[in-house]
Amino acid sequence: MHALLVIDVQTDFCPGGALAVDGGDAIVPAINAMMDDFDAVILTQDWHPAGHSSFADSHPGKAPFELIEMPYGPQVLWPVHCVQGSAGAAFHRDLRTDGDLIIRKGFRTAIDSYSAFFENDHATPTGLEGYLRTRGIDRLTMVGLALDFCVHFSAVDAAKLGFDVTVVTSATRAIDLDGSLAAAQAAMADAGVTLV
Repeated sequence: MHALLVIDVQTDFCPGGALAVDGGDAIVPAINAMMDDFDAVILTQDWHPAGHSSFADSHPGKAPFELIEMPYGPQVLWPVHCVQGSAGAAFHRDLRTDGDLIIRKGFRTAIDSYSAFFENDHATPTGLEGYLRTRGIDRLTMVGLALDFCVHFSAVDAAKLGFDVTVVTSATRAIDLDGSLAAAQAAMADAGVTLV
């Protein structure tokens, strides 16, 4: 079984949003067109409580995109984004949401979650792996935002868990923060992820 995993195609990650990825909205038609070609479609949604520890505003004197050390490792500080129930946390208005499952991540105040599979401690599971295994899904194609953060970490984790993973780069966009795109592409290739 082959599933399409649509990562974080949300208003705040699209042009005009709080953490806009350049061209983030341009991928929506391609993603919508792909959905009917898969046995299952799973969408992820960044879903932060107000005052989340990954927000620069939660750390006096710190600015967005600074790197700090958290108990689980390095953490980029972000502008306030994808706050639970906000307009910015909603899926892009043109995105099809008629998939099989929506999995929300980043809802624990003290830890961020880039990956659809684990929190940023790389240990606390989201439950997605169990869902895929019980459905008999062993192949994943990933699209969405942003290529160098949430798509990258989701793809590497899925490959480490033994899934056959492909990322369709034309249906993603990247932030490219201080070389993060090149680093993400190398990490995905090293993990055995196919980039097409």
